Amino acid sequence: MKQTAFLVVMMTFFASLALDISVPALVLSLMALSNHIVLNGPPTRRFREKTA
Repeated sequence: MKQTAFLVVMMTFFASLALDISVPALVLSLMALSNHIVLNGPPTRRFREKTA
């Protein structure tokens, strides 16, 4: 019983470590994307006309 409780505590601890890394990375990625959109405008398709 004691080993099972220790295993559950360790699994919870290491699962929370993964969230501690992934959530801030996702937030920083969204911030970088919003910064890019604000500075450069939304992505648009630009077509060059071919000249003869």
